[in-house]
Amino acid sequence: MSHAIADPVVHRPHWRDPDDDRPRLECGVCGVWGADRDEASSVVALGLHALQHRGQEACGIASVADQRFHTERHMGLVGDAFGGANLAERLPGSAAVGHTRYSTAGGSFLRNIQPMFADLDQGGIAIAHNGNLTNFHFLHRQLVGEGAIFQSTSDSEVILHLIARSRKAKIVDRFIDAVSRIEGGYALVCLTRTKMIGARDPLGIRPLVLGKLGDSWVLASETCALDAIGATFERDVENGEVIVIDHEGLRSLKPFPPRPARPCLFEYVYFARPDSLVNGRSVYDVRKRMGAGLAREHAVEADVVVPVPDSGVPAALGYARESGIPYEMGIIRSHYLGRTFIQPSQGARQRGVRMKHSPNRAVLEGKRVVLIDDSIVRGTTSVKLVRAVRAAGATEVHLRSASPPILWPDFYGIDMPERDQLIAARMGLGEMCRYLEVDSLGFLSVDGLYAAMEAGPRDPANPQFTDHYFTGEYPTRLLDREIEEGGREDSGRQLSLLVSA
Repeated sequence: MSHAIADPVVHRPHWRDPDDDRPRLECGVCGVWGADRDEASSVVALGLHALQHRGQEACGIASVADQRFHTERHMGLVGDAFGGANLAERLPGSAAVGHTRYSTAGGSFLRNIQPMFADLDQGGIAIAHNGNLTNFHFLHRQLVGEGAIFQSTSDSEVILHLIARSRKAKIVDRFIDAVSRIEGGYALVCLTRTKMIGARDPLGIRPLVLGKLGDSWVLASETCALDAIGATFERDVENGEVIVIDHEGLRSLKPFPPRPARPCLFEYVYFARPDSLVNGRSVYDVRKRMGAGLAREHAVEADVVVPVPDSGVPAALGYARESGIPYEMGIIRSHYLGRTFIQPSQGARQRGVRMKHSPNRAVLEGKRVVLIDDSIVRGTTSVKLVRAVRAAGATEVHLRSASPPILWPDFYGIDMPERDQLIAARMGLGEMCRYLEVDSLGFLSVDGLYAAMEAGPRDPANPQFTDHYFTGEYPTRLLDREIEEGGREDSGRQLSLLVSA
């Protein structure tokens, strides 16, 4: 069932770089159970390093040894925080969970870094959460009203409070009881003194995979993390599934009513690493098919196909192969430039943006260029790239997006601008062409994207994927947003009705 809504109202709790036009992903999670003595934290650190693209703001690891927890949480990159040779001494144990973060709920504070840890009556528990809860504010308000004291502004802490307040006897039952109350998109990896627990939301919006490393088990956001640590991919954790791993082995629980899976399409468009398998599909192959479909839908006479690196590369390869137009690296991306928003002035930030992508004049001069990007969000980066390509001597620039127009914001873990900042929601195609200063503009259609997924035509009554950013059809209710809109007139009455329901 899909939920079409009017323009959502959403508060972004952290500052967004005005020169950064990329949507940002929520987080990456990794956990290992049964590693060789004191090796778990090192294995998790390697896995998190492979998942660094899912969040570069902060990272953390929690391990357990001899019934005791050890935790470290740091701002910054995984390699800087956990690259030391003494990691096993700092974080000993044969079981550990880790998290790499870009904040979508809460702010950029040390207290919001995961894994989050709490001491319960049955012992400690650490939780790493990838995604976003759409009823976070509702649950937070309810829990505070009942006397809960929060140490962070992250939605992940709500889950800890729900586990702590559950009246179930066993920790797995308390975990399931807590998860049954949350809504949205999530993948969870939790660690207790005696178990590792993984869970995926009932629609499978956020990814989670299961792997094997010798006799140990691994849970991670993507298969690239398994590859990095030398683990074998066993399978995807199913939508609505709870995995329990302890010294007796692995159990699979299905505590919720079965629902058709609706994984997030943006994992394939942009977020997942191209060498990952997500829900059984090669991300690289899907992106190449997206480019091929784009060439069929938006053909143009040109001399070179140029990707916006790095995420536009597979789609550009597909476009070039389908169209017969030569593929060239017309833009070179620097991998050594820091985040542009740390520069002290707007002028310096703009120079930093230009340093990220350098036009290759030898490829572009005198050429009609097809510029391929994975998506177009606000258009601010696109127009800078187009100007740079023209300044390098291109005679024509034809911009192509390997995804459909982004028309709606996300509430399941992707940090996208509000709708009034999305270029495709504000402008028609002709107006966008003029704003972006291109000779032509084309977006892959929603049907074309579904074809690239090899999923058959989109079923409007029951879409096979989470695609609301293109269609406006949200796969779940958005309780916090409903309360916010209803609260403008009578917040007390609305909340009372929701609590009683």
